[in-house]
Amino acid sequence: MTTKEAVRTEAAPAPFQGAPYSQAIKANGFVFVSGQLSLRPGEKDLLAGDITTQTEQVFKNLRAILDEAGTSLDRLVKTTVFLQNLDDFAGMNEVYAANVGTTPPARSTVEVAKLPSGALVEIEAIALA
Repeated sequence: MTTKEAVRTEAAPAPFQGAPYSQAIKANGFVFVSGQLSLRPGEKDLLAGDITTQTEQVFKNLRAILDEAGTSLDRLVKTTVFLQNLDDFAGMNEVYAANVGTTPPARSTVEVAKLPSGALVEIEAIALA
């Protein structure tokens, strides 16, 4: 039987505006991390700045959640990157490459019409537990 365990840390933002989802779920040897924005823990407003600044904060949030789950960025197996503007790909990709190690995960990157609170980037992830 597969178990499902919610992951929660104060070192990353709580679910956006009290929405009904977990920061992450551990299940069957994997950690599924909800999409992360450039929010700082305990704050309600996005971190101001360009795509590199926002992507750096997203990775801080991902790292904190993965640490709480007992894993790390180097154990990522799949990510999905949502960009408000695909023209920001190069800036996001530079920060992304610096954070995912020498064996980067599989990845999809898509442009979306809109992200919460005007965010430029959102990243969701799956890692080995």
